[in-house]
Amino acid sequence: MSSTSLLLTLLIAQVAAPSGSDAQRLSRFEATETHMGTQVTITLYAQDELAAQRGFAAAFARVAAVDRAMSDYSLESEVSRLSAASPTPEPVPVGDDLWRVLSASRQWSERTDGAFDVTIGPVSRLWRRARRQKSLPPEKPFAEARAAVGYEALRLDAATQSASLTRPNMRIDLGGIAKGYAVDAALAALRDAGINRALVNAGGDLAATDPPPDESFWAVGVRALRRDGPPTHFIRLNNNAVATSGDAWQYVEIDGVRYSHIIDPHTGLGLTHRSGVTIIAPDCMTADAAASAVSVLGPKKGAALILSHDKLEGMIATVENDQPHIWKSSGFDRLQVEGSPETANRSRE
Repeated sequence: MSSTSLLLTLLIAQVAAPSGSDAQRLSRFEATETHMGTQVTITLYAQDELAAQRGFAAAFARVAAVDRAMSDYSLESEVSRLSAASPTPEPVPVGDDLWRVLSASRQWSERTDGAFDVTIGPVSRLWRRARRQKSLPPEKPFAEARAAVGYEALRLDAATQSASLTRPNMRIDLGGIAKGYAVDAALAALRDAGINRALVNAGGDLAATDPPPDESFWAVGVRALRRDGPPTHFIRLNNNAVATSGDAWQYVEIDGVRYSHIIDPHTGLGLTHRSGVTIIAPDCMTADAAASAVSVLGPKKGAALILSHDKLEGMIATVENDQPHIWKSSGFDRLQVEGSPETANRSRE
């Protein structure tokens, strides 16, 4: 998700006097830039500062390129130009990055019966204003916006790598998937630059390649359902990704009702059930989209979605009658760190 409720904190265990030859050659470097409305932090291991700076430059450039293509806040972005053309009189050719994300989005829409739907843009724009004004969207504009939503009206042609928007006033919002794709793109750029031990964290959407020297994983702390305090769970990352979705950070209370920034495409309303979803997947785009979809589906259907996908693991935290409830897939349990991250890494053998 574009804003996470389960804050993920990177915790790299430090082992005294690493002895491997790889550890002797590589040093740890970290850099942070602001992209896609959030802080993007890259932690990597390189032979020297020059190699690290080359890696940072390549990775941040890829994130910036993805943002230029997919930000619906910029009128000049590729996705905004596509939206402005709706209903498109003919298919519109799109670039490689946007094509990959639109194709994956359509697949997730079909898999979730529209619980994940990037055509939600007309409604999400109204809710952005509603959160600022702390009032529900006006009835008539809301009805008109809902009429423009529907993933079936987003048509893709693989032969020409083009997209069509077949309804008037459609608007694409990639907030539930683009950040994950950008993280994957940054890692790919690091690999191309010869950096094979790295982790990219874009506001709580993370993906990692090989772990730090003399370590068996990157340890990541997860906070379920709350903004502050220590992590409630620690999980292992090693050539995989994790993303979160929930309402601990972004919501608005209107007339005593708490509305999440996450919108149910079927109703056009912000979610009113408190939840926090963490998904572990082979890549961050998949984790990001799945976390978004599970949030909308709710705990029962969301758990079924996770269990139906053999490459997903997940945790769903909810609040019912002021009591927290946590569901975890069996694979999620296996990826948790037992004890502290430092102890787990020291005893990895």
